[in-house]
Amino acid sequence: MNDRSNVLTLASGRRAKWLALGFWLLVVVALFPSVGRFESAQQNDAASFLPGDAQSTRALALARSFEQEEQPPAVVVYRRESGLTPDDLRRAEEDQAAILSAGIEGVVPAPVPLQPSADGKALIFLVPIAPGGEIEILGGAVEAIRERVSAGAGDGLQIAVTGPAGFAADAIEVFGSIDVQLLGATAALVAVLLLLTYRSPFLWLLPLVAVGFAEITTRGLGYWLARSGVTINGQTAGLLTVLVFGAGTDYALLLIARYREELRRHEDKHAAMRQALRRAGPALVASAATVAAALLCLLAAELNSNRGLGPVAALGIGVALLSMMTLLPALLLLAGRGVFWPYIPRFGSPAREESPLFGAVGRAVARRPRAVWVGTALLLGLLALGTARTSFDLYSDDAYRASVESVEGAKLLEGSFPPGAGAATTIYVRPAASAAAAADAARGTDGVAEVLPPETAPAGDVARFSVILADDPYSAPAFSTVERLRGTVGEITDGALVGGPSAEEADVRTASLRDARVIVPLILVAVLLILGLLLRSIVAPLLLMATVILSFLAAFGASVLVFEWGFGFPGIDPSLPLLAFIFLVALGVDYNIFLMDRAREEAATLGTRRGMLRALAVTGGVITAAGIVLAGTFAVLGVLPLVPLTQIGFIVAFGVLLDAIVVRSVLVPALALDLGPRIWWPSALARRREERPHADRPLAETAAAD
Repeated sequence: MNDRSNVLTLASGRRAKWLALGFWLLVVVALFPSVGRFESAQQNDAASFLPGDAQSTRALALARSFEQEEQPPAVVVYRRESGLTPDDLRRAEEDQAAILSAGIEGVVPAPVPLQPSADGKALIFLVPIAPGGEIEILGGAVEAIRERVSAGAGDGLQIAVTGPAGFAADAIEVFGSIDVQLLGATAALVAVLLLLTYRSPFLWLLPLVAVGFAEITTRGLGYWLARSGVTINGQTAGLLTVLVFGAGTDYALLLIARYREELRRHEDKHAAMRQALRRAGPALVASAATVAAALLCLLAAELNSNRGLGPVAALGIGVALLSMMTLLPALLLLAGRGVFWPYIPRFGSPAREESPLFGAVGRAVARRPRAVWVGTALLLGLLALGTARTSFDLYSDDAYRASVESVEGAKLLEGSFPPGAGAATTIYVRPAASAAAAADAARGTDGVAEVLPPETAPAGDVARFSVILADDPYSAPAFSTVERLRGTVGEITDGALVGGPSAEEADVRTASLRDARVIVPLILVAVLLILGLLLRSIVAPLLLMATVILSFLAAFGASVLVFEWGFGFPGIDPSLPLLAFIFLVALGVDYNIFLMDRAREEAATLGTRRGMLRALAVTGGVITAAGIVLAGTFAVLGVLPLVPLTQIGFIVAFGVLLDAIVVRSVLVPALALDLGPRIWWPSALARRREERPHADRPLAETAAAD
């Protein structure tokens, strides 16, 4: 096959490897200025997570009728358990005056009266912040306010800055450090795992260089995606890094394993690489296409954060694949056979691809395949029972694993004020003449503690008023109150919109559950089609999808129990089921693709039974190593103090290991051995007469006997 006629051999020719290297150097140089802007293009405000057409999203747009932009308030809380003293009151007045006169960027210098609590133990004042669309301004303003008021805390007086601006600032601080922390931790982990896998002082560097080029390229292109209107936030950026490193390293492991195998059969390293790309390429392309297709299904999501993740992460997968099939081969060819030292694959040397461990596993499974797959399926089914404990009781004030000031401030506030005082619900009414009637209706709604007087916009026929909820604004009772408010004020006028922090979180949770119901079937159809095209079969894709779904349910059920009994989390994030399904199903199918594609290749000459045993023996070690690397990269999400990302990292890491070690090594081979050639129906392989002599003997011995 000519180098110029097949994309799979782009970097396998003598001149093509230099072209591939030059191409990637030019790409990185061209995109490098955009890489540094990737973080600034991220949107970590409420709108970046909200559903596009939700009431709370439209309410944010109406807020511009009152101000040029949204002005989330920082709520400063002073509390003394024994009761505030005159000195405490004077301290609060001085702090407020100092904050408003300090010229802090973003702070709106309009005094808001101090609000003492009825029990005399606490008071609050609000500081509106106008960040001008720049999250750094909001974070800096909150930090400056905290620095000013913290000096007065102590001797029994507790002071904290909370409210919408406080929560946003804490989220910005966490997400702002995601990229650096994740990139460093992920790169270090991948380097260690590659070094342990290859046991070579040189080889591990090449996949790391190739995945580094892919990461830089993805960030540069991601900036332009964000400029084109795609929503990218800190969570998306963090998952992107993990996906590029994890998937890219997996592709590298599979390609290098096949290249090493071909080096023993070909004297010319270019011919060996050409054959490795020809043999491994279709499986790698199908694998990447499966993950990318699953991610692109997120374009059907209502939630902005989900919809933005789809194209960005799919881009990362595509770039990682391209790098591993062009840049990595070029680097391997330039380095020569010596890069494998001290285990250099010499031409004509004995094959060492078959793993004794996985050869033994295959022979054990082959003795009683039906009993094995039934027993394994029952074990996975038992783990899946944990899904019955699923609870979505993880709210914003539970989202941090470490103590943060916004959460602590909300707890101080709840001790003396209605819990909703720190995050008021805002109702916008059109026409403005209906505001008084709408406020009366809201006042009579169950779950409402207080309704503030309406105000009319300077321009436009719009009015608004604030509602203080009786419950924690980030809780299920508050979300129920929001729904009741939408019903009661909606009866007054069709132009009423209920917004604010409680409404925003309620809309996010509703959209997350809707997205899961709609997108999961789309993912299943897309993955089935790709599997069918690759394996040219109907039975095998259906069988593989069934095993991956069972694996997902088992991983999800076990993780729910670990979150509850091990970590002590109050529940799971509502976005977790969909994200976990995408990553576990798409990435889990990857390992089945690598196994079954090799099994089909071997079945053409050895028959289905012996072909499956050889495929397991040959791919077992490298696929397990790939699973460990991918699981490790997702586990790195645990270094971040956010509970939702910790949950995503744990469930995907656990699920990938479960899939690579149990499902791919035991369940799938047992099912294939039990079905025999029928697994390839309706292709010609299904009609092949199966010979079963020496089936349980090592393949090397079988070959000698034949």
